Amino acid sequence: MDLSTVLSGVELSNPVMPASGPLVGDDEKILYIERLGVGAIVTKTISTVAAQVPRPCIGAGTNYAMNAELWSELPPEKWINEILPRLKKELKVPLFVSVGYTKEDMEELVPKLDEFADAFEVSTHYVGKNLNVIGEIVATIRKHTKKPIYMKLSPHIPDPVGFAKVAKENGANGIVAVNSLGPTMKIDPAKRQIVFGGKDKFVWVSGPYLKPLALARVYQVAREVDGIEVIGVGGIKTADDVVEFLLAGAKAIQLLSSALIMGKDIYKRIVEGLPAALNKYGFSSVREVIETDLSFNLKYEPDHPKIDLDKCTFCKVCEMVCPYWAIWVYPDEKKVVVDEDKCFGCGLCQTRCPVNAISGVMPMEGKWR
Repeated sequence: MDLSTVLSGVELSNPVMPASGPLVGDDEKILYIERLGVGAIVTKTISTVAAQVPRPCIGAGTNYAMNAELWSELPPEKWINEILPRLKKELKVPLFVSVGYTKEDMEELVPKLDEFADAFEVSTHYVGKNLNVIGEIVATIRKHTKKPIYMKLSPHIPDPVGFAKVAKENGANGIVAVNSLGPTMKIDPAKRQIVFGGKDKFVWVSGPYLKPLALARVYQVAREVDGIEVIGVGGIKTADDVVEFLLAGAKAIQLLSSALIMGKDIYKRIVEGLPAALNKYGFSSVREVIETDLSFNLKYEPDHPKIDLDKCTFCKVCEMVCPYWAIWVYPDEKKVVVDEDKCFGCGLCQTRCPVNAISGVMPMEGKWR
């Protein structure tokens, strides 16, 4: 199975990369992540000064992570004089150097980092929403490097397509979509206390819950901006998720929050599980997935649920969640009744059935993930 992909001439053995963050915060961490089989590495974001990171700074639930982390807590000199020279000697996969944030920072950093980078990823988390500013940052970087440039899109940017167009017009090769979402907050009601955060008391949130938003941003940018490359990031936790992002228009993917939630070996599990996932959906290579167009059928007439009584456990989940009071479950009689006069054909029952016993409404195969 061919898992390879190419980003602006940079060849990756597979499309899986770590996202910028604490797991790629120095050379030891980066070399550990490389050994898990990723196709490329992204560094933690390097800026002109070391970040003063509040502690505690990372927490997670089962479906999300929250963080008050900033950019690298190490000064740029540590990266330039020690970390990156070692990686240049020992790292065997392409290195995307993450940098931030202003055009003044880029003037100082990019000339010093260029010899170590196969490509640059640029965080725009703290530079606002003004697209003219984004364009100036890209143009400044392009003056100092011929390497590929990927601008990281924050979810709060109101015009992602405009962001991508401005980035491309000023010399960027691609977009990384998306960054973590915020500001957000975590409160302990028992202590009447904000649990953690920065000076503003807020944190950023990421992880599997973010996947639907990230997929939409990837699709928007890839389909509406000619010639732009997209790296998809946000909520990936399985090889099946990777396939979805590639179908949406990404040429590679990144993940980090799922590793914080479920363990660092998730990179190895995803890379090793990718051939089986491709085979399950009838693909012979990553490039075939990338080249596949998605279909969509918009209609307004309802289809009604069909119940497979051999699978049904009569648990009544469908009855309890139905917003139209249109489905009724009779466990004693082993019967399920759908009132088609009331049924709106919304699809909720099919997506919530725990045993995949309902079909006919959502155009999908298998259980809703």
